[in-house]
Amino acid sequence: MRIAEGLEMLELTLGQGERAMTIHPVVLYDENAWVLIDTGMPGSEGLIRALVKQAGIPELPLQAIVLTHQDIDHIGGLPGFQASEPSPFEVYAHADDREAIDGKTPMIKFGPERASMLLPSLPDAVRISFENAFLHPTKPNVTRAMADGETLPFGGGLTVIHTPGHTPGHVCLYHHASKTLIAGDAMVAVGGELQGPRPQMTPELEQAYASLGKLKALDIETVICYHGGLARENVNASIEKLADRS
Repeated sequence: MRIAEGLEMLELTLGQGERAMTIHPVVLYDENAWVLIDTGMPGSEGLIRALVKQAGIPELPLQAIVLTHQDIDHIGGLPGFQASEPSPFEVYAHADDREAIDGKTPMIKFGPERASMLLPSLPDAVRISFENAFLHPTKPNVTRAMADGETLPFGGGLTVIHTPGHTPGHVCLYHHASKTLIAGDAMVAVGGELQGPRPQMTPELEQAYASLGKLKALDIETVICYHGGLARENVNASIEKLADRS
């Protein structure tokens, strides 16, 4: 879905039946290159590229991947892009999630039990690339550590807001040109309405709600949630109400 000039929200459904999950990676692009925000589950790279093409975005070099946090449904597709992209690209993540994304420490929600359930179900090539990237890494995945308040040089300016709670290094991203907040998992959208982070997936729930207070100063017209997609109605008031819950 075209959100604004050079800003596209993708909709990708993974799995089937009760295990189906719809996610919303985001693409920023201009006439020279494109930037992907979050990469889906392991094996998602080809599906994301197909959606980018379907959206009418020209085939351009991938300039960067920006990861909102360390969860597997956000970083899992990264090895596919690393393997398929002909030229090197930057990988951005917050410093507090960097070691998990680099495979130096375990992901906080992807322990041995979950790994033993997921990894055997993957195609061999996908499983091996995932293990090589995150479980037995030979080199770092993250090339640029983001800091709170930093403005990335994409889409005319993309400001990083550190919103810990869901993970220690979770970030939201504010696209100034369109007044769009790319929320990651800081919030979810249900029927176009904003709700707080999912308690069962948020180890530090009170911290996550308190982090939403940092969004109150922004002039937001559109919110893109990784789970639930788009919210445009009364978003500033909704964010203020959620933040005040803390």
